[in-house]
Amino acid sequence: MAAPLRSFLAQQIDQALTACKDGWHVLRHRGPSQIQFWFIALAIGTGAGFAAVFFRQGITALQSRLYGTEDVQHLHSFAESLPWYWILAIPVCGGLVVGLILHRFTPDGRVRSVADVIEGAALSDGRVETRAGLASLFASLITLSSGGSTGREGPVVHMAGVISTWVCTRINADGITGRDLLGCAVAGAVSASFNAPIAGALFALEVVLRHFAVHAFAPIVIASVAGTVVSRLQYGDVTEFILNTPGSLQFYVELPAFLILGLVCGLVAVLLMRGVYFAEDMGSYVQDRARLPRWLRPAVSGAMLGAMAIWFPHIIGVGYETTRATLAGEFLMGQALVYAVIKAVAVAVTFGGRMGGGIFSPSLMVGALVGLAFGLIATGWLPDVSGTHTLYAFAGMGAVAAAVLGAPISTTLIVFELTGDWQIGLAVMVSVSMSTALASRLVDRSFFLTQLERRGIHLAAGPQAYLLALLRAGSVMRPMGAPHAAPEEDCRRLIEEELFIEATATLEAAMPIFDRAEIAFLPVVKSGGGDDPPELLGALYQVDALKAYNRALAATAAEEHS
Repeated sequence: MAAPLRSFLAQQIDQALTACKDGWHVLRHRGPSQIQFWFIALAIGTGAGFAAVFFRQGITALQSRLYGTEDVQHLHSFAESLPWYWILAIPVCGGLVVGLILHRFTPDGRVRSVADVIEGAALSDGRVETRAGLASLFASLITLSSGGSTGREGPVVHMAGVISTWVCTRINADGITGRDLLGCAVAGAVSASFNAPIAGALFALEVVLRHFAVHAFAPIVIASVAGTVVSRLQYGDVTEFILNTPGSLQFYVELPAFLILGLVCGLVAVLLMRGVYFAEDMGSYVQDRARLPRWLRPAVSGAMLGAMAIWFPHIIGVGYETTRATLAGEFLMGQALVYAVIKAVAVAVTFGGRMGGGIFSPSLMVGALVGLAFGLIATGWLPDVSGTHTLYAFAGMGAVAAAVLGAPISTTLIVFELTGDWQIGLAVMVSVSMSTALASRLVDRSFFLTQLERRGIHLAAGPQAYLLALLRAGSVMRPMGAPHAAPEEDCRRLIEEELFIEATATLEAAMPIFDRAEIAFLPVVKSGGGDDPPELLGALYQVDALKAYNRALAATAAEEHS
């Protein structure tokens, strides 16, 4: 008995010593570089936090100057006292300036936002466009200050991407490092913008990186905390919204109502997103038919927004004053529904005119209004078994926003942190789960991924759908004259049959040709100038393409599970 026990103890001690040696080896050879990376993450989070705070202050300062009020927190109430022509003129002039900026500094006159950051994380090693991104930042600043009906999270997220791209270029970061630093910058910016450190970190993982790799968690949390500290040094530890009446959930009896609210909010979110897509398509159609210069398109939308704001000033800017009033239950059911519809139309007009901004804050406002209207019906129908109607506004706010972002985890947490109320999480979680489950089946996962899908960028289905677009035929082909190269005469015959592919084309274009023609390889060519025949460079074998695709899938899986 004693001998087996001694053997067992010796084995355990030996394993412990081996683990200590391995840990010391990692600490000596990888620890300093990891610690250095964390300091870079801290610096990026701090820089993104300052940028978000400056952007928010810039909106406040410019809005105060344009509308002539010191208290922009009550801008909507103040705007009711302004002359109608002033309310109309401000967004028109703002749209004109936005159009000129985007026409001069972007190749397509389009504002960059969260969707472009997601694309950069997936397809560009964590890099985003710098010149167009800075132009979009200033365009969004003017949009939000001059009456555009969007939010500030879109510009803030892309601005964070510009910061991380600058750092990645300086340190020559590889793909994994670039994506991690992008996540750090986004976490710092979102946390600073909304005073929400938990949600900021999860937003970067869930929405931008779209995975929860352990190696990325620590630096992203560090950056998120840094951004929050910067925000609290400027604004203090205050929540964006304060619930004047505490919510009370009548537990089992009232839960079915929140399930139904989640389904309603999912449909509302889909209508909001499809309204934006329709407005974008209609704006492009009208621009083409009327031969309208692209720099004038935002001004036309500004005129439409100004005309709406004369009667409904609550559509101006981010709309937090109206959201606060909704959460306090200050509107009747009819008012809440009308305001929700008008706000949704204003958001669509702003995006359709390519004026800039984000969709998260508008979705909070629309969700709160819909939730309040639903709550007034539910509590009025069964008053004896219902809590307060403002609880439904709270849950609706989270449900619509989560469905739009396609991010139930981070949205649930950001709503909690925006209000500081953690006691009614069950109601919010139930509504959020139902809304996202429904909306994700009616669009391509989220507002941002659907935007990318409309541009032909297939990220919604995961890496298996977009990795082929990252691999070029020229990098996978077997050059002519190389060992195991394709016979030249066979390549020439296939070229005559118009079965070939450009060296710059991707495997996404090559794989359908393999399936259709049932051939083992494709000639890879470089097009000649004019009437010159294409130059034969090599051949792309289907087996080589599949091997390259498999390696890319394995590398992506390794990163996501590291």
